[in-house]
This record gives sequence, structure tokens and C-alpha cells, in this order.
Amino acid sequence: MSAEPDDYRVALEHALAHSLDWLASVATRPVGPRRTANELAAAFAAPLPDGPTDPVTVVDELAAIADPGLMAMPSGRFFGWVIGGALPAALAADWMVSAWDQNAGMRYATPAAAAAEEAAGGWLLDLLGLPAGSDVGFTTGATMANFVGLAAARKWTLDRVGWDLDTLGLSGSPRITVFAGADRHVTIDLVLRYLGLAAPVEIGVDSEGRLDPDALGRALDGHDGLAIVCLQAGNLHSGAFDPIGEATTIAHAHDAWVHVDGAFGLWAAASPTLRPQLAELETADSWATDAHKTLNVPYDSGFAIVSRPEVLRSVFAVHTSYLIGADSGPGDPFEKVPELSRRARGIPVWAALRSLGRSGTIDLIDGLAHNAKALAEGLARMPGVEILNDVVFTQVCISFGNDERTRRVTAALIADGTAWMSGSRWHDRDILRISVSNWSTDADDVAASLAAVERAIAAVEATV
Repeated sequence: MSAEPDDYRVALEHALAHSLDWLASVATRPVGPRRTANELAAAFAAPLPDGPTDPVTVVDELAAIADPGLMAMPSGRFFGWVIGGALPAALAADWMVSAWDQNAGMRYATPAAAAAEEAAGGWLLDLLGLPAGSDVGFTTGATMANFVGLAAARKWTLDRVGWDLDTLGLSGSPRITVFAGADRHVTIDLVLRYLGLAAPVEIGVDSEGRLDPDALGRALDGHDGLAIVCLQAGNLHSGAFDPIGEATTIAHAHDAWVHVDGAFGLWAAASPTLRPQLAELETADSWATDAHKTLNVPYDSGFAIVSRPEVLRSVFAVHTSYLIGADSGPGDPFEKVPELSRRARGIPVWAALRSLGRSGTIDLIDGLAHNAKALAEGLARMPGVEILNDVVFTQVCISFGNDERTRRVTAALIADGTAWMSGSRWHDRDILRISVSNWSTDADDVAASLAAVERAIAAVEATV
């Protein structure tokens, strides 16, 4: 079976038409999906055809079947979890990445992909004020970025005491103790399991989830052995930032590697207004963040940033006869992440940053924080609504009086369909959590979302 240019053209034209229809519908359609996965399963799992199906038919069927099961995540009124939209340039670049179909592992094989990623990585270091010369690995998201940073930390820590991890493995190795705030993100624990390391020693935090540096100091003073410290830039609920500079100084005095989990909050470092909350961010050793959250690049996209390239590449580099490796300089993309084969996910990042520029990136980040404060201020004026956190970045946590009422208002809001805000539990209370992550959210979206919350409250009160 050979493919002609027209075969691609016709299928892509249909896919483009369906995609544009979808994007046009986002402004008016309910934010939530209209069908569950179980309800859609039968349509997707029809018997496999005995023979080929025309690509246009497949594209049209896919669009029709999927539509009622799609969440309007690109909507300016979607505030669930921490999920951004997609900037136009980044979305278009992502389409081109699929068409080009480059396996972006080697500089030699895919020089355009490698060069774009290296440029985007340099821009990223500049924007975030991180050490020039750090390696930037393009991962699937913050979970794997944390994995990369902590894998480098594990290797560096064991190398310092002469333990050959590559040859001997972890069995019988000196124990590494990881210290992290009690209100850390669960992906830290997940990554430690991936790496064969024990659950972290929990360090006390304040009411906003910020790690207590004095408690960290006491814990390290009482510790005799190898250590890694995990800090957080952007608490999942409050948006608050650990005192990174102070904590890093303490950790380095105890010869510990410092890793910063900044899935969405690391981007605050690019804003002159918000940067003071991340004072001395650059003094840590590794950092992790997403691009599909605050930067609004299509899934999947994240960054692992490691200040010691030689350590990172010693963890992930492989040498075989059939891989033509880079001799020096930036190194191969596969030396910085766990994957040998992957899509050129750095190209949409390059397109996003190129389209925004420095001022546009700052405006994007400051705009998200501004809209979070506007939502919090509007909600605070509603009777019976309590804002539970200091709104320092993009997160707002709300209670409607008690757990049962909060759950009912949340359910009514989701059923309304105008806006989507996800429920959670924080400080032993059920809450409604808002994460402002979409570049397209504007004042009209804020007003419409506040009105939807008011309707949800009224609906619950009407049933009392």
C-alpha cells in the first residue's frame, strides 16, 4: 500500500475542518463532557473491520463518536485540576510535528528538532533565571521531569561516596534519605517509588503548605547520611512557594542535592512581579515543570532542568554501534530523558515562546494570576463563601460552609456546564478548587464563571 499526497491532503482537510469546528464550539458548548467513557465504549469498540477503511471515513467517524465525550479544556471557563489550553502557534506547530513525524532522539538524525529544542531550552533558562549551561530535557510532563531531576540527584549523591550505581545497582548501597514538605505533590512519592527510593521524611509546613526551613534544618542536623531535599514551587491547593533560597542554603550546608518541583508554579519566576516569591531559585540543583500547564502548549510537554549536565547524561546516555551520538556540546536529546524514541515535543515549545516573546510570556503569567485574584474577590463577596488560601498565584480554594454543602454546590456548578472547577480536599475539608491556567480566560469568562457559581449556590439553597 503506497500513500499519495492526495491521500494525506484529503484526510488532513477533513481533520482540520473537524478541529476548527471543535475550537469554534468551545465558546458556547457546555464545558463538561456529555457522555461517559462507559457510554462511548460500545461505539469505539465496534468489531474490527475485515478490510481497510477509507481514511476520510475514519476521520469523520472519529469526530462524530468522540464529540460528546470531549471536555472543553481549551475553554477560558475551564479551571479544573491544573490544565492549560493551547496557544495558536503552539497548536499549529504541533500539527506540523505530527506531519513531519521526526523521531527526536538524535541530533544527527533530526537536526531541526534538536536545534529547536536547544533554542527553546536556552530561552527557558533565560526566562526563569536559571543557570546558563544547564541541560534541559523535554519530557512528557512534570511527573517525568521530576523523575529525571531526582534520577540525577540519586546518581550524584551515590557517586560522591564512591558507589557505582550503574554496575552495582541499589542493593547494598548507602541509604539515601529524601526530605520533602508534608504538603508536597503526590508525584514526588510516585517518582521515588520509580527510583527505588523510600518515601520522603516529611517536613512541617505552614497553613499555606510552605515548607518550614527551620524544621528542615533540624531534620538535617539530626540526619547522618546521604540526603536529597525536594522543594515546591506552587502548592497544588494554595499556589504558595516554599522558601527556596533559604531551604537550599540549609540543604547545601548538609551536602544535599536540592530538587524543585514546579509543575505550574516555576513559571512565576519569569514575572518580575511574582519572582520575589521564588528568591534564589537558581541556587537549587534541578527543577521540573510542565509546558502544557502555564505555558499553554499542547499535551504532552514538560521540562527537566539539571544544573550538572555531566551527571544527567551519565544517567540517561546509552552507547551502541547503531546510534550516532553527538561528540560534544549540547549532547543528544536522548541523553537527557528516559526515552530513546519520542516526538519532537520541543518544537511547539519553541513556537509558543517565539510567538509570545519575553513580554508576552510575562503578560500570560501575570494575566493568569490576575484572573485568579478576580475570581477570588468575586467569590468572597458571595454570602456563605469562604476563600481558604492566600491567592498568591493561580490557585483559589473555596468552602461553601461545610463539606456537604460544598459538595452539593460543586455538583450543581458542574451540572450547569458554564464553568468547570474541580473538587478536592485540603486541611481536612472538602473544597472547590480553581486553577486558572488558560491563556484565553478573560474578564467575560471570569464574570460568566462567577454567575455560574451564584446559580449553583441558589440551586442548592432552593432544595434546603
